[in-house]
Order: sequence, then structure tokens, then C-alpha cells
Amino acid sequence: MRFTHLVFRGTAGAFGAVRVGVRRVLLVVAVVLATLFVLSGGPAVAHGFTSVVYAEVTSAQENHVEVALGLEYDLLLVSVAAEEDDDPFYREGQPAWEEGNYPGMIKAVQDHRASVLAYLAEHLTMRTAAGAVCTPTMDEAVAVDMHEALQVPYASVRLDYACPAMGPTEHGHVIRSTLFPASEGFVKETKTLVTYEVDGRSGSAALDEAHPSFSTGQTWYQRFWEFFRLGAEHLYGGIDHLLFLLALIAGSRRLREVVLAATAFTLAHSVTFILAALGVVSPPARLVEPAIALSIAAVGGWHVWRLWRYRGRASQIDTTSRSHFALDRAGWFRLAIVFGFGLVHGLGFAGALGITSSFSWTLLWSLVVFNVGIEAVQIGIIVAAFPLLAWLRTRKGPLHVWVTGVIAAGVSVMGLIWFVQRAWSR
Repeated sequence: MRFTHLVFRGTAGAFGAVRVGVRRVLLVVAVVLATLFVLSGGPAVAHGFTSVVYAEVTSAQENHVEVALGLEYDLLLVSVAAEEDDDPFYREGQPAWEEGNYPGMIKAVQDHRASVLAYLAEHLTMRTAAGAVCTPTMDEAVAVDMHEALQVPYASVRLDYACPAMGPTEHGHVIRSTLFPASEGFVKETKTLVTYEVDGRSGSAALDEAHPSFSTGQTWYQRFWEFFRLGAEHLYGGIDHLLFLLALIAGSRRLREVVLAATAFTLAHSVTFILAALGVVSPPARLVEPAIALSIAAVGGWHVWRLWRYRGRASQIDTTSRSHFALDRAGWFRLAIVFGFGLVHGLGFAGALGITSSFSWTLLWSLVVFNVGIEAVQIGIIVAAFPLLAWLRTRKGPLHVWVTGVIAAGVSVMGLIWFVQRAWSR
């Protein structure tokens, strides 16, 4: 009797320890998910409420650098009116913008060219390598057209920067962009995509508030780093992509599966991103953004469904499979789903940057580097997170099932919330 009592006490104690462990881990998971949601500012907006400025920099004559700018018209309107205290510009340009009156929008910019130039000169500066300031003038010719990818009017203006003569040892110009900063309160973020062919060098750069300037004299590996950094920041700065990856890790039964899934996601992401850069595809953001949110919910829901359907057998693998990569049917099906959703995510980022065929060949190499940056961060997150889940799998009891289930369910719920918000807002 005493022996039975001791066994019962030992068993109860073991289950009690498991319950305590489950509660602690679930609490940590809940805190992490809540923190991610708070940091996202509510809805996941990795691709929304941002703007892109296009700058094509050339040098047709000595000591002169020309910049062809493409700017979102309504942002130009409100920013110039606010910073240059030119309310008449707003009163003239806003009705034309609301009515889609392109000649009226062009006339508003031309009528207030001095204010527009003052704003652009302050927020898009150029210096020689020695630090001498280049002075811009604005061409009278102005154009306004609908941006194909973003479906908003863009204004096209040309600036001619007159620069002091450079010495024989000086190379390159330093370009700095602070156009449409978050401090103005109109957008969360603005990226300035620059393509240049000046000083005997050509290349591209992506500027933002964290990295507002670059030199046209930069080396190839500096250009490489710029877009590698952009890709890395895109992944760890986009809450929806992070949760998508978290759901992939939670639903993976072994390291091979999560690495293959993350790689398939990046390859798919790259395909649609580059196709958009080449102008082959250009889906509307009102469809892509809700689809991204739905993909997050689906990947998390897939793991929850497997846990409900197979219980403790959800993490089992068919060891009789002799297919490539040693994946069983469930592994291949999941890989196909991830690849399909990766195509959608690629369209989302391409749409956010508003990449069009006019920039495709110059930016193509940079886009490849961008995706290398994404893959590097994905691998880093996998290396950090997967060993913990692998350790949980070795523990006795339902701890691993509970933890991965809560993660997947939380991610799925967030994805559904974002889907409703994005679909409703559009």
C-alpha cells in the first residue's frame, strides 16, 4: 500500500511539474506574442503607410549633376504647404488631386515652383567629395502621371545641381535624402531609391531615415551592403514576416524542414519581387496585403489543425519515404504551401517599393542582394529559435505540443485580425 502511495505521489508530482512547466512556457509565449503585437502598433503594416521617392542621377556636363525625381503628388503637396508655409499651393493642388485633374496638378506645381524647389533643396542635398555644397535649380517642365504599381499620382520634376569644381583627387558626390520624413506626420517611412550614372560609376542605393546618405564613389561591396542591409531590415522590421517565420518554425518537425521551408519562402519571394521589377506583374495592393495576412493565418492554422487531427502523432515523420530531401507527404505539402505564400509576400514588398520596369535592370543585381539579406536573417532566427523547440520535443509530456500549438494559434489569430483590418480598410 505504501509502495502504491509513493508511486501515485511520484506520478502526480511529475504531472504537476509538467503543468507548472507548461504554464510558465505558455506565459512566456503569450508575453512574446503580445509584445510583438504591441511593437507592430496594432495591425501589421510592413508594407503600408510608406512612400517611395525615385531619383535618377546623371551627369551630362562637367560640374553639373541632374536628378530626375518621381514623388508622390499628395505628399509633395502637403509637405511643401506645411514646411514652406505655402497654403495657396495646397488650396490650388488639392482639388485637382481629388478630381484626378492632371493638368491642374501640373499647373499647381509650376505656379508654386519656388516653394517646391525650396523644399526639395532642403531635403535632397548634394555635396562634392570634399564637402562643397551643390546648388539646385528646378526645370520648368513638370509631369504628373498615375503610378502603375501604386495607383497614386506621381509628380516628375528635374533638378540641376551646380557643383564647385573638384580637385584631381576628389571622386564622387554625396547625396542625402530626408524627403517626407516621419516627423512630418504624413507617412511612417519614406525610402528614396537612387539609380546613378555619374563620376564614371553607376549603381543604385536605397536611402531612408536610418541611412539617409551615400556617395556615388562608393565601392561595389558598399553597394552590396546597402541592399543586404535593406533586405535584413525588411524581415526583422516587418512584424507580419516575423510571425510567418515563427509559424514555420513552430510547425516544423525537424531542422531540415524549417530550413527548406524558409529557403522556399525566400526563393518564391525573389521570383515575384524580380518579376515585379521587370514589369511583368503588377497586382493591386488591395488584394496583395489581405492575402499576406491570410497566409500568416493559414500557416499557423495548418499546424493547429495537425495537432487537433493527429494529437501526439502530429510530429511523427514517415521514415519510409525515399523522396528527395527525405520529406514525407506532409512535409512536401507544407513546402508547396509555403512556396505559394512566398510568391504573395514577394508581391507585397515589390508593391510597397512601387518597383517598375524603368528601374529593373539597374536594380536587378541589388534585388538579388536584398533577398540574400532576407535569407541571412531567416537563418539567424532559425538558429536561435529552433534548438529551443527541439529541446522541448525531447521532454516527456505534452509540453512541446502545448507550446507550438499556442504559438501557431496566436499567429493564426493575429493573421485573421490583420486580414479583416486590411480587407476592410481597402
